[in-house]
Amino acid sequence: RLLPLLLLLLGPALGPALGQGLGQTRFICTSVPLDGDVCAASALGTGSAEELKGTVLQLRETVLQQKETIMNQKETIRELTAKLGRCESQSVLELSGEGKGRKGFSKNTMGDLSRPAAAETLSQLGQTLQSLKTRLENLEQFSRMNSSSQTNNLKDILQNKIDDLEKQVLSRVNSLEEGKLSPRNESEERGKIESTLTSLHQRISDLEKGQKDNRPPDRFQLTFPLRTNYMYAKVKKSLPEMYAFSICMWIKSSASPGMGTPFSYAVPGQANELVLIEWGNNPMEILINDKVAKLPFAINDGKWHHICVTWTTRDGVWEAYQDGTQTGNGENLAPYHPIKPQGVLVLGQEQDTLGGGFDATQAFVGELAHFNVWDRKLSPGEVYGLATCSSKALAGNVIAWAESNIDIY
Repeated sequence: RLLPLLLLLLGPALGPALGQGLGQTRFICTSVPLDGDVCAASALGTGSAEELKGTVLQLRETVLQQKETIMNQKETIRELTAKLGRCESQSVLELSGEGKGRKGFSKNTMGDLSRPAAAETLSQLGQTLQSLKTRLENLEQFSRMNSSSQTNNLKDILQNKIDDLEKQVLSRVNSLEEGKLSPRNESEERGKIESTLTSLHQRISDLEKGQKDNRPPDRFQLTFPLRTNYMYAKVKKSLPEMYAFSICMWIKSSASPGMGTPFSYAVPGQANELVLIEWGNNPMEILINDKVAKLPFAINDGKWHHICVTWTTRDGVWEAYQDGTQTGNGENLAPYHPIKPQGVLVLGQEQDTLGGGFDATQAFVGELAHFNVWDRKLSPGEVYGLATCSSKALAGNVIAWAESNIDIY
C-alpha cells in the first residue's frame, strides 16, 4: 500500500526535477490509513532528502521481505497440499477396504475427502503415461534399427492410444476443477482410464517381447510407476530351506514417504518370513520371521544403487552393503531360525497372506533389476564385483536374474 502512495505523492515533483535537477525540491512520503484522505495527507508535513532516502530504503526492504514471505508461504502451501493429498489418499484406501497394512502400520482416519485424492490419482496416471511413453521411445529406437511395417504400425497404434489417454486425463482434470464430476462419475471415469492403461501396457509388453531374442536374458528391469495393490512380479520357484543368504539387487527410486517393498517372501503360517521394506518415514528394514533390523541405506535419490544384505542363522549376524561398500552390520536377527521353504517370493509388494493381501501404501515405487539370491554369505570382494559390474560377477545360485524366471502381473 505504501509504494503506490509514494508514487502518487512524488508524481507532481518528478516533472520539474527531470528538467532542472533536484535543486531545492523536497519529496514527501506519508503513511495514510486505508480509509484516509490521500489529498489531505500530501500537505501533512515535509522532510529532508535524507529522510526521503531512508524511507525509500525502508520501503524497498519491506517489499523484499513481503516477497520472501510470499515465497515461503507458497512453499508451505505446496508441502501441506502434498501431505494432505497423501493422508486423504490413504484414508480413501482404508474406507474402501483396501488398507489392510502390516501389523503395527499406522492408519489415517480423516475421512473420505475424494477430490484431492482424485487429483493425486490423476498425477499418478500422468506418471504411468510418461513411463509408457518412455517404453514407446525405446521401441521406436529398436524399430529404426530393425525396421518392419508391422512394428511401425503397432507403434503408431500405441502412440494414438497414449494421445487419447492424455486427452481423457486432461478432460478429467478440467472437470474436477469445475466441480462437474460426482463421486460416481469420477469412479466410472477412473475405471475406464485404468482399463485402457492395462490394455495399453499389455500391447507394449507384447511388442517388447519381440526384442527378447536380441538381448541377453538378464538385460531387463521391472518398473513400478505408481503405488497399486495389483502391480507385482512373482518369482516362479520358491526359496529352499536356507541357513544363510545373500540378496543383492540394483534399485532406483525417489518415492516419498518411503519407496515401499522391493521384495517379500511369505511361507504358510508366516507372511513376513523374509521382507525388505521402507514404509512411512522409517528407514529401510529387513524382516526375518517378523524380527526386524534397520538398514543404513541412503538410496532414495532417484539414482541407481546396488544394495546387498547378507545373513547367517548362527547368532543372526547380518551385513548391509551399498554400492559395493559395507555400511552396517549387526547380530541377533532371528538367530538359529532357518529360512523356511515352500513359500512365495514377490517383487514389488508386501504380502499379508501367502501370495496376496497386498496394500497399496506399502507397494514399491521405482525400478528394480538384477535381483539375485545365494544360499551363502558373499565375501566383500564378491559384493564389490557385483556393484562394479565386473565381468567375473556371479549370478545367484538360488535365484538368478532372468526374464524366464519371473511372472509379471
